Amino acid sequence: MARKPNYDFERRERERLKSLKVAARAEAKAKGTEEATETPSEAVPDDKTDE
Repeated sequence: MARKPNYDFERRERERLKSLKVAARAEAKAKGTEEATETPSEAVPDDKTDE
């Protein structure tokens, strides 16, 4: 026997999973942007250290 569909729950569950995925992507993007902005300043070598 097939189960009775629960459309509201299924829609809420899809939206919840989508929001988690969007939040994870936003966090990863923010972390990547943060690392990208820090890396160039740290990667610039000083010419005075070679002397």
